[in-house]
Amino acid sequence: MARNGPHRRRVVSNTDSFVDEVTDAVRRDWLFAIFRRYAWVGVLVIVGIVGGAAWNEWQKAKAASRAEAFGNAIIDANDLGAPEDRMAALAAAPADREQAAIRQLLLAADPVTDRVGTLAALDALVADTAQPQIYRDLAVLRRVGVAGAEMPLADRRAALQSIAVAGRPFRPMAEEQLAYLLIEEGNTAEALVALTALVQDQDSPSGLRQRVAQMIVALGGDVPTALPDALPSAG
Repeated sequence: MARNGPHRRRVVSNTDSFVDEVTDAVRRDWLFAIFRRYAWVGVLVIVGIVGGAAWNEWQKAKAASRAEAFGNAIIDANDLGAPEDRMAALAAAPADREQAAIRQLLLAADPVTDRVGTLAALDALVADTAQPQIYRDLAVLRRVGVAGAEMPLADRRAALQSIAVAGRPFRPMAEEQLAYLLIEEGNTAEALVALTALVQDQDSPSGLRQRVAQMIVALGGDVPTALPDALPSAG
């Protein structure tokens, strides 16, 4: 029986090796079959990745080209001498999406020479709901300033109140203009309350606080000392 021991171990070892080889061969065949059957998935993924990268690069190049064309058109328009030629060139500048909002603001940049065109450009931007709210709010604020007393006080107040909303970027400036409307009405006491609140408002830019503080002093009020940088200069 002892003589059969090594022989038996060799047989078992050979059998195990044979089983391993068969298993490896079956595994290879199985993997190859899977690969042949589903290789198109990998190809599709690779094509998708490469195509997506190419699409992104094309979109970036297209956006850069549009921005360059818009910038060149604006520069060329500003180089024109006659105001009417400049406005006509600006109006014809190729623009899309936010560029259109910027174009409208540029068309409203010269209210002295072209008051009617300025107000029309601002009205168009305010009415364009496709534009970002920040540009539309700026147009509202500027329109009230350009129109001035020619626009009924009630209409100016309604327009300013529409953008004097928490979270809106031009809220402090709109509230400042609303306070000035109170002064225009002769309601000094309420105006002082509104101006004092603006001085203490952390969202108010420093320039606005300086300006409002000077107005408070001019109206005979007391500037709060909570924000020293809002105090008007001695000069």
